[in-house]
Amino acid sequence: MGRRASNNPRQIRSKVCGCPECMEKYPPGGEYADRKRRRDCIGPWQARYRDPAGKQKAKNFPIADGGKRAAEAFLDDVRSRVRRREYGDPKRGEITMNQWWDLWWEAQPDRAVTTINRKLSNWTAHIKPKWGAWRLCDLEYIELQAWLTKVKGYHTRKKVCELLNQMLRAAVKDGRRIPFNPAADLDIGDAPAKHPDDVRPPTREQVALIVEQLPAYYRPLVVYLEHTGMRWGEATGLRWENVDLEAQHLKVKEVLSEDDGRLFRKPAPKSVAGFRTVPVTPQAAEAIQTMVDRWRPPKTVTPIGDDPYDLVPEELVFRGPQGGVLTRHNFRRVWVPAIKAAGLARKVKNPETGRTEWWPRVHDLRHVFATWLKDLGIDEKDTQTVMGHERGSKVTWIYQHSPEDVAAKVRARMAPEAEGVRTLRAVAG
Repeated sequence: MGRRASNNPRQIRSKVCGCPECMEKYPPGGEYADRKRRRDCIGPWQARYRDPAGKQKAKNFPIADGGKRAAEAFLDDVRSRVRRREYGDPKRGEITMNQWWDLWWEAQPDRAVTTINRKLSNWTAHIKPKWGAWRLCDLEYIELQAWLTKVKGYHTRKKVCELLNQMLRAAVKDGRRIPFNPAADLDIGDAPAKHPDDVRPPTREQVALIVEQLPAYYRPLVVYLEHTGMRWGEATGLRWENVDLEAQHLKVKEVLSEDDGRLFRKPAPKSVAGFRTVPVTPQAAEAIQTMVDRWRPPKTVTPIGDDPYDLVPEELVFRGPQGGVLTRHNFRRVWVPAIKAAGLARKVKNPETGRTEWWPRVHDLRHVFATWLKDLGIDEKDTQTVMGHERGSKVTWIYQHSPEDVAAKVRARMAPEAEGVRTLRAVAG
């Protein structure tokens, strides 16, 4: 290591100072002709240092801000951070969020189409309008928190916060453009509470009533969803090649997903755990066979090529009445009238979005399946595998709802204990 300079920090001569050294370097004249003579210099102290790349840097400290002592303390801190490889050039944080987005987004790895579009939407609709022109170094926690609180919708707020946090965390890592992430501890608030009646799935008896009210063509699909617990995209993306009725199971290998109103094939389910083998009950097997007999799909699976929007519907087991891909929108046209005719339909207001939704939903058939497995005493780990979740606890607190008659069961248990207990009566005086 080279010898440290003896004049670092050093005092910089000033045109407004009247000390002998400053008067010598900047003789009186012009606008500085009336400078008062003084003994001590009031020029700023300059701290000089080199960054990890060896580039010369300097920072001035006015007398009013501590002068020499402040410069020496700054040098000590910078040298320590350089040695620990924690140094960050403050000027690197002076770029705007718009500029940082361009750099950060270009460096992101390939993601699912839906993930990419969600992040682009959150940036364009929420973060960019408010913070795009701000510099990274000017962002502060309390201002970010006050803004985030006003973003409507719990899940929207959550995803916006995740994106902002990812961007600023990367800025800390990238040569410490900023010393810390001001979005690291933002509070997104609590998820809106829902009444148990609004999240409880229908019973299997109620599902049977719905099936009776559906047009005959759609009944196999609902029976299949009830008996396999598969997600909508997994069911409508099922190909005949992935079904083995003799072995009484099927394999989930791809799904149909939606991007801005367009369906596309996705080679991976929702998570790695989504690649799984699902048992096929006799009722599910009959539903599959009914659709196979109608459409005669080939035992082939066309690879997902450069165009994931080429759905190859002729290979699908479950299709629309015309042979095309079955969409949520089209199926809803028969689902809502069916639940109304079954006497089960109930309008539920979403506390987050304010929109009115119909209960029960098609997705509730997945809840019905999980609750069924619970009632059969299926181990939670096995249920997790069949449902396609990465952690078993999620199965318990999301899907396995308590029976509707839980209160009656508690009363039945308490009744023997209450026998022989004398009740009190009000009597006339």
